[in-house]
Amino acid sequence: MAEGNVNVPSGFGGLMRFDEEYSSIFNLKPTHVIVFVVLIVVFRIFLGVVY
Repeated sequence: MAEGNVNVPSGFGGLMRFDEEYSSIFNLKPTHVIVFVVLIVVFRIFLGVVY
């Protein structure tokens, strides 16, 4: 049977700081993503009307 004592390494407790760990070329704000999705939907509706 397993022992009751479990040693957990100290530090962030399993949490990561993504700002320090990963840096991307594309830094998009959530508003940019929403605007992009809305533009795609409008373009799709426009194509449905034209064709």
